[in-house]
Amino acid sequence: MIAEAAAKKKTLLEEFMSGCKKGFYIGAENIMPAMVLAYSLILFLNITGLMDIIANAVAPVMALFGLPGGAIVALISAFFAKAAGAATAASLYAEGVINAAQATILFPATITMGTLVGHFARCVLTSGANPKHHALLLAIPVIDALLSMIIVRVILNFMGISC
Repeated sequence: MIAEAAAKKKTLLEEFMSGCKKGFYIGAENIMPAMVLAYSLILFLNITGLMDIIANAVAPVMALFGLPGGAIVALISAFFAKAAGAATAASLYAEGVINAAQATILFPATITMGTLVGHFARCVLTSGANPKHHALLLAIPVIDALLSMIIVRVILNFMGISC
């Protein structure tokens, strides 16, 4: 029995390699597909011209947060993956669509509601949560993200940084 316990105990290097393997599979199986889906969706919306229509439609709402309508792209990407939302915000900054202050406003929102679709499927649907509460469980992270954008905008304005 003691021999079996000693045989099952892994060395530090084996534990590290096991953790690396698990991390790789999480990235390959969960994060990358969501990022590819988000990128494909954004590319589709840009190619078809639907992104300009969406950006113009949401521009008045996004202006409440000190953001241009095109910033909605980062929020749409964040639904699929936090990293995709943050990367989209970074690319919007690199393209000159948003400035540094606006990227700062977007960041906590992309993290707060990031990976909403995946987390909802993995956590809420598999847990057997009451279907009456599904809409609320989807709405809470979005409301939190909206509040975070307002808070960051107020903080930036208090610091004298205009959006």
